[in-house]
Amino acid sequence: MIQDQVLFIDGEAIIIDKPAGLPVDPPRDGSVSLENYLGNLTFGFRRWPTAVHRLDRDTSGCLLLARNPKAHARFQQAFEAGAVTKRYLAVIDGVPEESSGLIDLPLIKVSSAERGWRMTGDADGSRRGKAARTRWRVLDAKEGRAFVAFYPETGRTHQIRVHAAEGLGIPITGDPVYGVAGGRTMMLHAAQLTVPRPGKPDVHAEAPTPERFKAMGFGGSGYEAGASDA
Repeated sequence: MIQDQVLFIDGEAIIIDKPAGLPVDPPRDGSVSLENYLGNLTFGFRRWPTAVHRLDRDTSGCLLLARNPKAHARFQQAFEAGAVTKRYLAVIDGVPEESSGLIDLPLIKVSSAERGWRMTGDADGSRRGKAARTRWRVLDAKEGRAFVAFYPETGRTHQIRVHAAEGLGIPITGDPVYGVAGGRTMMLHAAQLTVPRPGKPDVHAEAPTPERFKAMGFGGSGYEAGASDA
C-alpha cells in the first residue's frame, strides 16, 4: 500500500519513501510507475499530487510530491536555488583511501548507439558540462565495501552514481550503468530531504534504511544520527 510509505504530509506537501524498482515517470513499455498510485495519495483532496523531483527507478527513499500547483512551483524554485538539503546512503564496491571529501566534477550527457545515453564527468570543462558537487563521508567498511553518506550540493541527473564511479573511482554496488549490476538492486537510498518554506516549518522527512542494506551488514542503529552530523 503506497499510503503506508508516507513519511510527511500537510496541506502543501507529501514525502513518500519510494520503493526501489518503482519508476517515477511512466516507462515506455507501459509498466507500472508512481503515476499509477497517485490517486491513492489524495487524502481527501480532489487534485492528485505531483512529483517535484525525480529518483531513479532503483533508488529508494524520500520523494517530494506537491499537493497543488502553487506549492509545486515554490518547491521547484527551492530545488533550483540549491536551498534543499539531501542526504543519500550508498554501499560502494570498494573502500576510499580518505574518510571524507568533496567531489567537484561537472557532468555532461553522452550517447552512443551501443550503450544508449549516460552521464559522464567533464573534469576540464572542455565539453561544457554542468557544475556538480557532492560531499561524502564513509560511515563503515567491511568485506571490501564501504557504507557512504552522500550530500549532493547540486541536483544533476545520475550525479551521485557518476560521482561515485568517476569521482571516487568506486561505483555504487548494483549500479547497472556505471558499475556491475550482478543481480543485486542498486544500493542507493535517499535517506533525508529538507525543503525550507519561508514563514512555515520545513518540509522534512527521513526514510529508514532499507532491508537490502541491513542484509549486507550496513545501516543498523546509530548510522542515521551519525550521518546527519556531516
